[in-house]
Amino acid sequence: MIQDIYPHIYRNEYKPHDPGEDDIVFSFSEEGLLAKQDGSFFRYRDTGPAYLYTYLFTIDQTSFFLADLSVSGGCVLPVRSFRAYTPKHLGFAAVTGWQLWKWYRSSRYCGVCGTRMKQDLKERAMYCPSCGEKVYPKIMPAVIVGVLYEDKILVTKYAGRAYSHYALIAGFAEIGETIEETVRREVKEEAGLDVTDIVYYKSQPWSFSSTLLFGFFCRAISPEIKLDETELKEAHWASRDEEIAGADGTSLTSEMMRCFLKGNIKL
Repeated sequence: MIQDIYPHIYRNEYKPHDPGEDDIVFSFSEEGLLAKQDGSFFRYRDTGPAYLYTYLFTIDQTSFFLADLSVSGGCVLPVRSFRAYTPKHLGFAAVTGWQLWKWYRSSRYCGVCGTRMKQDLKERAMYCPSCGEKVYPKIMPAVIVGVLYEDKILVTKYAGRAYSHYALIAGFAEIGETIEETVRREVKEEAGLDVTDIVYYKSQPWSFSSTLLFGFFCRAISPEIKLDETELKEAHWASRDEEIAGADGTSLTSEMMRCFLKGNIKL
């Protein structure tokens, strides 16, 4: 998956410091990341002290920073391109930096009193010097659900989205519910199925949508699907000889599909 960057080591402890010559500088816009013409990332030696730098995190011995660069001769890399960026650990760094950039951008003013927020020096947070309000990076919990019935898995396609590959049931947790209750509710809402034997698989940070994904497998009590056509345009039970998993191995969804195809699920 996209966060699996071993042997590289990702360190997100908040220990801000000045950038070194070889440290990497991210400059984002709604269109994507400003990069060099050859697609490589800018380093501090390319940009110099003229900008305000915000420390993000460190991978191995390289630290990553945000800055609002004004550099000619570059190109813009779309955010989705980070899924296939090489080397892989830099693609992971870029999408994680994108998530933090979006949070910093949306946290410039206090939501309580409207005062300009300031960066906390002890932890990754923004605080209001007027009323004391403090906000932390936005992380939204969501589920990916592999619903099984006998020897088949429920695969879906989203309604009204450009993404055309097969997916699994997914959805965000709501206020006041456990993550297991989210599984039951989302499967019921989207496919009309009641489930049992809910088993946790693994999690994944998905910075493209500021989401922390929780993967589960479970069993449907009945195979009768009642499709929510506002969310899904297709849902059917797929067997192990059906081509359901695409070539993209970056996502929890694709890994869970491959787990099913290999017969590695135990409930």
